Amino acid sequence: LSYRLTITMNYKYILCLATIVSTFFTSDASLAAMSIDFGSQWIKMALVKPGVPMEMVLNEEAHRKTPNLIIVKDNERLFGDAALAYSVKYWKNSFTHLVDLLGKKINNPIISLYKQRFPHLKFIVDDARDVLQFDVDGENYSIESIVAMILKRCREVVEKFAKQPVRDVVITVPVFFNQAERRALVAAAKIAELNLLQLLNDHTAAGLNYGAFRRREITENAQTLLIYDVGATKVTASVLEYVLVEEKKRGEKDPVMTTLGVGYSRIVGGFEITQRLRDIFVSDFRKTKKTKTDITENPRSMAKMLQEAERVKIVLSANVNFTAQIENVHEEQDFTMSVTRAMLEGAIRDLEVKLVQPIVDALKMADLSPEKVNQVVLMGGGSRVPLIQEFVQKFFKKKELGKFLNTDEAIAMGAVYQAAHLSKGFKVKRFGVRDLQISPIQVDFISAHSKDETGTGRLIHRPIYPMKSFVPASKKVLSFTSFTEDFSVNVNYGEMRELSTDQLMEFGSLNISEIKIDGVTDVYLRETAKEGTIFKGIKIHFDLDNSGILHVDGAEMLLEQPSKAESTLASLAEKITGLFSSNNKMDETQEKNEESLKSEEINDKSYSSTNTAGNQTKIEKPTGDNVSL
Repeated sequence: LSYRLTITMNYKYILCLATIVSTFFTSDASLAAMSIDFGSQWIKMALVKPGVPMEMVLNEEAHRKTPNLIIVKDNERLFGDAALAYSVKYWKNSFTHLVDLLGKKINNPIISLYKQRFPHLKFIVDDARDVLQFDVDGENYSIESIVAMILKRCREVVEKFAKQPVRDVVITVPVFFNQAERRALVAAAKIAELNLLQLLNDHTAAGLNYGAFRRREITENAQTLLIYDVGATKVTASVLEYVLVEEKKRGEKDPVMTTLGVGYSRIVGGFEITQRLRDIFVSDFRKTKKTKTDITENPRSMAKMLQEAERVKIVLSANVNFTAQIENVHEEQDFTMSVTRAMLEGAIRDLEVKLVQPIVDALKMADLSPEKVNQVVLMGGGSRVPLIQEFVQKFFKKKELGKFLNTDEAIAMGAVYQAAHLSKGFKVKRFGVRDLQISPIQVDFISAHSKDETGTGRLIHRPIYPMKSFVPASKKVLSFTSFTEDFSVNVNYGEMRELSTDQLMEFGSLNISEIKIDGVTDVYLRETAKEGTIFKGIKIHFDLDNSGILHVDGAEMLLEQPSKAESTLASLAEKITGLFSSNNKMDETQEKNEESLKSEEINDKSYSSTNTAGNQTKIEKPTGDNVSL
């Protein structure tokens, strides 16, 4: 006999959505899918629809990549290239690099770094959630709401290119995104009215793009690939293994890609290089021009300097010298400066350790030496900088660096392959993907029986998804036999010794949620008062989905009665409604959507329901690992 119990989950960082619009998609929309490579500085989109090969989406300016930039002014929204053209004029209303802010508390050092990089923006604190918001002309905007504006414009661009509605989407994220960051992006996608199929890790998408279009090169002999990705505000290194594995049921061999290890930096990247070049320009301007006010006090002038620094940085990747030129940069004075590649390299050479450390960390997690890596592949716009290539070659002792992945498009194309696989109406060739949950997740609670040296309940730690668990993971079922009253447990990240002190601070809070189990006391007292009824414990069901997001599928109390009471048990086995409730004040429509999502996830997994001939009735439960507490 089982009784469903009421669960309250307290996700302190979830956005409270004011309005979620239920959209009924047309049949045409269900036959198209898209991907969004949501980078810090650039966005790339790809599309798949019937009769058309997977392809990159061209924006309104016929460009294959779009600045991740939006201008919010009055009732007007400018996005992408249009926003970039006006970003100097409307510097107070221009927002970029927003992905770095998702899901972070106000005391996170990345928030402080963002304020330092963009001092012209007006920041406020959302006291209720302890997160950053923007004040735009007297109106407050959350990070999620502005990201949702960008995602909505992405959808509009794709639909215009596709000439049909498109809602199914796979969005890529950095592998280091934690639960708070992933849930914040999910919230933004909901506001944008997107049907999110999956949050796919950047390196997984790039690796899928590599493998899916090189199937013939994958054999029974495992090959390892290290992808080194230098983005605008991050550097990641990922070790991937490719091998043919026989699928026993079909008797056929399919390629399988497994993530063996990853390393990353959340701070260093191409934008840091751009800023250092901008500072060189500012220093030269101060020396050569006399002005009434310092150029750094003028946000518009600094925006011009930053734009020119980005342009010159790109040119110097292919040329050894170039001339920077800005008209009327400050107080009606022009700026001209001859810049050499050596000058830029001198300004960033101290970054070598920070740029190489992700490679060291990835190999350590994979338990591989550099010599065991078969190929090293460069990704990301920052990897075009010759000095960065020199650093990587130096680490691998002059190993040839692969440049055959399209730096700008590999992630978007790998993600759209996954979108086709997950969306209805498409059949893609089998390609196995085994990704990693790189941060351990555990359940912490105060024991109801055992005491510590102070005489209070002992704190118990029970891992449910250890470090390097594969995603999506099997369900976990935790059994509690000592609680007979309402109780709560905390879902936290476990110890992460591989992270430095700075990385732990950037990671943020280790608490994922507090789960309150209600109804225990009433059910226990009522049922155990009946003759022969034995309390067998409480089970909580966990699930880690293909987006790397943790769900609690339900909680139930198990009771045992003599077999002669089976007729009575049948009438008592009713389910208690209201499995999930949230004190985040989400609106009714969102709660219904969340419940529907949970049902779909549960129905996708195997279930078993068995009645024994003895004295105990087994409950219906998900298959998966069962850990007794």
